[in-house]
Amino acid sequence: MRIALLFITLAITLHAEKAPPKKLTGSKPIPALPEGAFTIVVIPDTQHYLGRGCKATPDSTDPVTNPHLQAQVKWILDSKTSQNILFATHVGDIVDRNQAEQWAVAKLHLDRLRGALPFALTVGNHDMKSDGDARLFQQHFPAASFTGEPWYLGSYQHDRAEQHVSANNANSVQRFEAGGTRFIHLSLECNAPDDVLAWADSILAKHADHTAILTTHMDLGIVDKPKTNAGYIHDPKGRMKWIKIHGARGNTGEQMWDKLYRKHPNLLLVLSGDQSRVTALRVDRAADDGHTVHGLLSDYMSEPALRLMRFIPSERRIDILTCDVRTSTLVDTTTYVPDTAQHQFSLPWPEK
Repeated sequence: MRIALLFITLAITLHAEKAPPKKLTGSKPIPALPEGAFTIVVIPDTQHYLGRGCKATPDSTDPVTNPHLQAQVKWILDSKTSQNILFATHVGDIVDRNQAEQWAVAKLHLDRLRGALPFALTVGNHDMKSDGDARLFQQHFPAASFTGEPWYLGSYQHDRAEQHVSANNANSVQRFEAGGTRFIHLSLECNAPDDVLAWADSILAKHADHTAILTTHMDLGIVDKPKTNAGYIHDPKGRMKWIKIHGARGNTGEQMWDKLYRKHPNLLLVLSGDQSRVTALRVDRAADDGHTVHGLLSDYMSEPALRLMRFIPSERRIDILTCDVRTSTLVDTTTYVPDTAQHQFSLPWPEK
């Protein structure tokens, strides 16, 4: 009997050693929404695709699915009233592989937000080709599919032949009002080129009386392109100085700061993803007029997590809450970021 128990104990121990660590941990419930508060949801990278042709399941013959994205969208819709969700933005890498099967699944889930609340989609490096060709994104989420929405103000346009690059909703602008504040939101493609930044500059200047939020895919992360795998975890972090898209035309996060972000007194937040092994990062930086622009990275390894940005007008405060939608609990730690203060924190919300 003792020998049998010994073997059972040994087997359990070996199984535990081989079991992968849980990527998200936490047990505290999401606190109740304060009176008069409203929520803007940030959807991190959603690359958890399973089935035929997917990187995670190379031998599968099953249809393509994304249960994590499905759960995220369901949580947003189910929690719209209780959390007073008024806007949602996706930081990019909507798909893992830029192929029609994954885009069809992304459209199936994200289209459920239509008619429920204003939302924005950002084109990440996985969502296009290295030269900026975003035609599959454009086919599934063209500007024409949003033009009837009163909150959709349009997208960047150009008259060059390559309409699959940068145009037709690859860079877009939305407007909404909440808590007595008018908001303008810009989605800029990964490593947006100078012509796109000039358009964004004109939008922010035209709406200088609005509080501005900007979402782009690559902003914060590992500052210089790592030379080793360990570097993607341990190298110095901040505003990035390397690119993945558009070649010589592409702008790094640091260049986008210099050419666009720092110039606008109304810009409050710059949201980004891309860096799964950085996972969560905050960089506060003074713009030219002296006000603070908060840069916030959230890339929760394509797990079913959401960032909830709770705006509390009575206290002029923004509470940043990261939740696991499977359990509706707050995320305390992750594989690469054990510090809870990187996942749950507050920001000042200055009067305009």
